[in-house]
Amino acid sequence: MPRELEDLPYAPYLEPLTGGLEREGDYDGVHLRDATLDDVNTVGARFMESAVQQVTINDGRMDRTRYNDVWFHTVRWIGVNLAETDWFDVEVISSAMSGVPMFGSKVHQVVFHNCKLDSVNLRSATLRNVTFDDCLLREVDFAGATLKEVSFPGSELEEVRFDKAQLAKVDFRGARSLGIADGLESLRGATISMSQLFDLAPRMAQSLGISVRD
Repeated sequence: MPRELEDLPYAPYLEPLTGGLEREGDYDGVHLRDATLDDVNTVGARFMESAVQQVTINDGRMDRTRYNDVWFHTVRWIGVNLAETDWFDVEVISSAMSGVPMFGSKVHQVVFHNCKLDSVNLRSATLRNVTFDDCLLREVDFAGATLKEVSFPGSELEEVRFDKAQLAKVDFRGARSLGIADGLESLRGATISMSQLFDLAPRMAQSLGISVRD
């Protein structure tokens, strides 16, 4: 179950963020909430043991930012550059990403609860021990990415791409739908259910050049 703010071990020590977000800033134990941020620039910044709540971020550069033990709740990233970011021990709850480049990012020990990822570019990213719980992934691009110990319980995948991705211990069985646009040949190392196999069979046959005729 997703944690509430008061459940965080560092909650008693959080302090409101004073001032704006800056490039290469160091933010430890801050609580950013109820804000709309436009054209931010936090390139190379670091967030540690912090909480971000009810915040909308429009455009801007947050690439190469590091998030360590950060709690996000009801956050919207719209067109924000999150390329080559580093996420470790992070929880993202009831949030949304739209048109976001995250290529080359490292996403480790991260849980997405009830989130929407729309047109998110995770090409060549590394995801390890990541859970997409009750999420919608629409046109998410994992091409060339490495996924290890990733699961999708209760999630819907629509037009998701896995071209040339490397998968290990990836579990799709709990997903409510498994819409894969391309990269079926890269699903080696994944586990799917029998019903999902039947759904994917026509696409698999097509990708292998097999004609199925009665």
